[in-house]
Formats: sequence, structure tokens, C-alpha cells
Amino acid sequence: MENKVILITGANSGIGKATATALAEMGAHVVMMSRDMDRGEEARQEVISVSRNNQVDLMQCDLASLTDIRRFSCEFIAKYSRLDVLINNAGIYTDKRMETADGFEYQIGVNHLGPFLLTRLLIDLLKKSSPSRIINVASAAHFGGKMDFDDVQSHKKYSGWKAYAQAKLANILFTYELAHRLAGTGVTANCLHPGFVNSNFAVNRSTGKANLMMKLMKPFTIEPAEGAETSIYLAASPEVEGITGKYFAKRKEKASSKASYDLVTAEKLWNISEALTAK
Repeated sequence: MENKVILITGANSGIGKATATALAEMGAHVVMMSRDMDRGEEARQEVISVSRNNQVDLMQCDLASLTDIRRFSCEFIAKYSRLDVLINNAGIYTDKRMETADGFEYQIGVNHLGPFLLTRLLIDLLKKSSPSRIINVASAAHFGGKMDFDDVQSHKKYSGWKAYAQAKLANILFTYELAHRLAGTGVTANCLHPGFVNSNFAVNRSTGKANLMMKLMKPFTIEPAEGAETSIYLAASPEVEGITGKYFAKRKEKASSKASYDLVTAEKLWNISEALTAK
């Protein structure tokens, strides 16, 4: 991994920071994306200290803003001549319906539409750097997900869990469609379930029953370092060189939900995502 450029979104905490640390320890040039620059810089210094690798950079971007994603992508392309691995790791959960700067329901916006646009804007750089890899952090929650194209923004009766499961299903449909479209380019696209990780991705966004459930489940969670293992494996292992369009858990290829293999749904989601992010 020495001198390979790796971009990790949501890298200032949880599995993102653990992934950044491990890959930096392998000698990679890691670029940490964070919405909060103060927290991001604190995390960057920690990654440098632990990995003893000074090639760890920090860049700011808010995945809840299409304008910010476009600004970030232009700056990234201007600064780096290559991109070997893109890890779309950032994710959020909220049981309160909120909207992004562009008016998207927050979970579909940050968990799917943001990474969708970011990946498309960086795809030429990934092709130029091939063989290269795209890794999308999804979740086993997708097994309960359904793409509701009549209400993809969840305007009707809102369920945080339903919106989250839909967004995580979108991650996998996007991965499979992306792998199909990138066939023959040398760029692979895979996704993964990290496990139920003890992280703060839902902090201050959960209330009532959802917050109680998360507190009760905390003793059964795994630590970020363990949750990062599959992301690290897909980013660095020669065992997955050339493998694309697959879903992994615990560093093993697994079957995803039946709904995730629907080619018509995947293409429809791509077209809708393209239209929404063209704003």
C-alpha cells in the first residue's frame, strides 16, 4: 500500500478513523474527509501518531451538500494526481425526519446521494489510477429495506429505520450497478457490512424507542477496529484484486438480499440518483 492514495469519507471517528489508521500503518497516503475540521484535525493527529506515517491529509466536505461535494471534488483532483482507493464510509442514522441543504431526506441524502455524486465526480481519476478500488460501507440493515420510488424522500409517515434500511439497500444496488458500468476499466466496486459497531453515527439524532434500543444493544456491539477489518481487507488485500460487484461481511463474500440483485431497480435508482444530483 506504500504511496497509494486512499480517500476515506467520515474518517474522523469510528470505523473510518480505524480504517485510516490501519492503512496509514501499511504506508498508504491517506486523505481523511471530515465535515468538522476541528474533530478531523484531532483525528488526523491521532492517526499520524499511531501509524507513524506523516502522509495523512485532511480535507473538509459536507456530504449533505451537493455544492460542497462538487467543490471538494475539484480541489481533490487539483491536489492529487491519482486515487487508488475510494472508501465511502460516512453514514448517519436519525429517527427524526430532517433534510439536507438540497432538500433531500437526510438519510438517503447523506448515505446514498452524497456518495453517489462523489464517486461519479472522482471516477475519471480512479480510472486513470487503475487498478483501483471503490468500497461502499453498507449494512445488514439492507435486508429490511425496500426502494420506495413513489416516496423515496420519505415524505409520508416517517420511520427512521425504514429510511435507513432503504438507504443501505441503495448502497448495495449502487455498488452492483457501478461494477457493471465499470467492467473492463480496471476499477472494481464492492460493498460490505461492518457489523454492529460501537460508534457515534446516531448520536444526537435518535430519541425515544430508537435511542433506548441503541443503549440496550451497546453491550453487544463491536469496537471500531473490528468493524473496520472488512474495509481494510477490501482496500488492501491482493485476494480481492479484480473482484467486483460483491457484498462482504467479516472479510468473506456473502449473499445480499434478494431485492439487491434486481437489475431493473438498480438501473432505475441510478437514473433517479443522477437526476437528483444534477441540481
